Amino acid sequence: MSGQIFIVDDDKSVCRALDILLVTYGFTVDTFTSAEDFFRAVPNSVPGCLILDIHMPGLDGWETQQRLVASGSSRPVIIMSADKNRGLNERALKAGAAGYLQKPFNDQALVDLIKVAVDRNK
Repeated sequence: MSGQIFIVDDDKSVCRALDILLVTYGFTVDTFTSAEDFFRAVPNSVPGCLILDIHMPGLDGWETQQRLVASGSSRPVIIMSADKNRGLNERALKAGAAGYLQKPFNDQALVDLIKVAVDRNK
């Protein structure tokens, strides 16, 4: 597999772990510890899949997803959270996300979801 992945999570250890994992699958990975940093660095025109945490200081995942949709971005988004609320999967899909994963999640589940999200976006 290949492709650009952007990870936005305020937990640096999560960013580092996902970076290491996804690079082993052949992805190019850029990590950001805030949505604000992501928006400053990555224009809408740059293709890739965004893996986005919900609970972050500043712009949270929901606000980030709303901003992406409002901007016309076609970049697929996978929302993730450690929150155990069962309604988050449905909320994420209604918000326009390509998928939702509850932390901790299986590595293969993430890779499979990225593949589905990217294929659906072609």
